[in-house]
Amino acid sequence: MGPEQVTGEWLSTLFDVTVVIADTQRIGDGLVGMNLRLTLTGPDGSLPDSVPRSVVVKLPSPDETSRATGMALRNYEREVKFYNEVAPTVDIRVPRCYHAEWDADTGDFVIVLEDLAPASQGNQITGCSVNHARTSVLELARLHGPRWGDPALSDIEWLSRRTTADDTAMLVGMWGILFPGFMATYGKYLTEEATDLVQRFGAMLADWIDKRDSPLTVTHGDYRLDNLMYATPEGGSPIATVDWQSPGHGAALADVSYFLGAGPQPEDRREIEKGLVAEYVEALRCDYNIEIDHDWAWLQYRREAFAGVVMAVVASQIVGGTERSEAMFAAMATRHLQHALDLDSESLI
Repeated sequence: MGPEQVTGEWLSTLFDVTVVIADTQRIGDGLVGMNLRLTLTGPDGSLPDSVPRSVVVKLPSPDETSRATGMALRNYEREVKFYNEVAPTVDIRVPRCYHAEWDADTGDFVIVLEDLAPASQGNQITGCSVNHARTSVLELARLHGPRWGDPALSDIEWLSRRTTADDTAMLVGMWGILFPGFMATYGKYLTEEATDLVQRFGAMLADWIDKRDSPLTVTHGDYRLDNLMYATPEGGSPIATVDWQSPGHGAALADVSYFLGAGPQPEDRREIEKGLVAEYVEALRCDYNIEIDHDWAWLQYRREAFAGVVMAVVASQIVGGTERSEAMFAAMATRHLQHALDLDSESLI
């Protein structure tokens, strides 16, 4: 499915009313998919109240490398199934989904979503404010809390997991293949201390995965600023989360550590992270009656600092490269490695 197939006639079948596309704009970088904002109207210039005036349409990436990655890693399939099956069971704010469809034979997909404007996208390169960091961490409790420790999640085959020896072996194998390319591009951004750590971590990757200790829940898998929308003076929800291509059944604190590791600038993160982890734990307790020990949560948070390191190394090598993507992955790699150094995460493997 490509942009040329997103027509007024097709949208008319979805909304059961005649729709005209007045304008089309590409939004975001779309490293694995392509996002379009469509302005809608009717043949007489008006639409009934039941039809939105604009929507965001997600499609496969036009970049062949990124498209192949999205299909091979089941990103397209997972996002469609998240909106259709899991989103109604959690409390996190996501865009309303008008239509989500995936073709098992071709790997194509299309999702028609609520346009969250005038909310604006976070910026992974520049980082976020302390206030946005707090809002983002507390929003994660609304994702994790409703299905914390839910055994029914084990029956959802398509959720991403790293729970078997085969899963571990696959990731270790990918690291070994992709790490030289990562260093060739991003080594120049790393301090000597960070370079030494990431080189040592490769040998510890399997132990880091296999020795995780956490009740499992629904996770986002890529909870970072580029995938978060924040209110602006013109309006919008305080926060909404998009890009559900990597939802998982995994460790909740991985999402928290992944966000804080590269969301705020390191100097801000050092000041706020322990307090925000404590607030997150209290949100789970107060809103979902989940009792977890604060010291245990902090330990898991420290250990999961490597989640961002893994993402920076692997993801940077399997999507199409752009000037912005290099800047983004450089920011992620440097901040996540500094996060692990600051917290002495290596000692917990």
